[in-house]
Amino acid sequence: NKADLFTVMARTDPDTPGPKGVSAFVVERDTPGVSVGVPEKKMGQQGAHICDVIFEDARVPAENIIGKEGEGFKVAMSVLDKGRLHISAVATGVSKRLIREMVNYALERKQFGTAIMNHQMIQAMIADSQAETYAAECMIMDAARRRDAGEDVTLLASSTKLFATEACGRVADRAVQVFGGAGYVSDYGIERFYRDVRIFRLYEGTSQIQQIIIARELAKAAKAGRL
Repeated sequence: NKADLFTVMARTDPDTPGPKGVSAFVVERDTPGVSVGVPEKKMGQQGAHICDVIFEDARVPAENIIGKEGEGFKVAMSVLDKGRLHISAVATGVSKRLIREMVNYALERKQFGTAIMNHQMIQAMIADSQAETYAAECMIMDAARRRDAGEDVTLLASSTKLFATEACGRVADRAVQVFGGAGYVSDYGIERFYRDVRIFRLYEGTSQIQQIIIARELAKAAKAGRL
């Protein structure tokens, strides 16, 4: 299925450069002149379609604007903290699933006459995954609580998103390693997780964007005497 409603950023003031000339609109899919392209082929997340939305002389009513004219960038930024915490929670949920898969497989799989769970290097990969996942969960809960209390959590949301999604990538990589050759084939589904979680480090701002935001927010706090 594809969306029936789109949030569209469009430049409404061509004479104003940068984000201040951009406005946000709600656009219905059945608007004349709006069409949806063919789903892209992706390395993972096959259940989520990514398609081009094509506009050909489409006319959108003025009442479809979100906020005020020229506030499109502001509207987009206003939802990012929540979105970053959401992605962090999704990534951490996947990490928990992968840890469960690793432990169960390591208890079942035997090499050299014993379950591989008894091998210390396997234990180390599972232990590191658990520690990082627990840390990510604590960060998410703290940042979400502060956001619910009305605090500015831009620094915390970016820190959480950076850590939780990078940690999930490491957990997925370790899961393939624990499963060995079985983790590389599709029978166990681990290779699918490995592909699916890669996008967590891209959307809602890449890991590199989070690093920039974290540094910027810390600099602002220092200049304001809040660090």
